[in-house]
Amino acid sequence: MKQYRAIALAILTGITLATSGCAVWRGQTDVGTYVDDRAISTSVKAKLLEDKTTGGLSINVDTLNGTVALSGFAKSQAEKDMAGRIAANTKGVREVRNNLVVRP
Repeated sequence: MKQYRAIALAILTGITLATSGCAVWRGQTDVGTYVDDRAISTSVKAKLLEDKTTGGLSINVDTLNGTVALSGFAKSQAEKDMAGRIAANTKGVREVRNNLVVRP
């Protein structure tokens, strides 16, 4: 019985150590930063979907430490530029990397 407890404890310790570093592996400092980044991504995506000039469904939004990366496709250079402006004007955004590809 003591062996099973020791094995279970060792496994739980290993799992705890392995998962506690997950945020650091993504380049984030803590869970709070991850939650903030998700909120920023959600806010940018909602604004893109709300705006009639941008195709929000064809634009992917990812945020890491306040830096927003836009990827996907835009129908014109104007749409690409507008998506970048929308992202830049969203609360909490420090930088925007507009990787949208213009494809008519």
